[in-house]
Amino acid sequence: MKVELLSITSNPEKLIEIAGRTSHLSFNRQGKNSEKNFIKMLIKKGHTSVLEHAYATFNISGVSRVLTHQLVRHRLCSFTQQSQRYVSELNFKYIEPDSIKKNSKAHSLFIKFMEEAKKVYLKLKDLEIINEDARFVLPNAIESQIVVSANFREWRNILELRGNIGAQWEIRKLVIKILKQLKKYAPTAFEDFEIDEEKSIIRKIKVR
Repeated sequence: MKVELLSITSNPEKLIEIAGRTSHLSFNRQGKNSEKNFIKMLIKKGHTSVLEHAYATFNISGVSRVLTHQLVRHRLCSFTQQSQRYVSELNFKYIEPDSIKKNSKAHSLFIKFMEEAKKVYLKLKDLEIINEDARFVLPNAIESQIVVSANFREWRNILELRGNIGAQWEIRKLVIKILKQLKKYAPTAFEDFEIDEEKSIIRKIKVR
């Protein structure tokens, strides 16, 4: 799994402060690092709509279609995904869950099925079946690539939902990688999210 930050709003936390202070025209209260306390106040009071002024775009690759099917349910994001209509999947790679990999019998069945799917796809292509129809035999395990853009408020929503212990394991790993990068550029806006590496989850914490 690879997560590449393609773009992020320049000086995002200062932008959030400027946008937020427009509400009460309190620009005179700006100062060195004033954006940090201002953003903490917004989050504590639940005024997170102001965080929508800042955006981040990620290129995500080496993940399964299982994961991307979950991700595209977040309708406030913008998505551009690798097309199975225009990209040949003759030599597709795939993601194998650890639960299957660690079980020798399950692993054998899984690998056999993936290889069979490749053979059937190839045979369909040899019969001049176009990609958009041949793809009907492709498994959800197949690797995909997707570019995702969202504002900070929506990223916070995704992190909270998909980093939870009840979320699927692969998407939890993804949002942990995303959070680590967001914290580099906007530490205060994501300060109340804590990563538990051992359990591979994200927790919400109280911040002073």
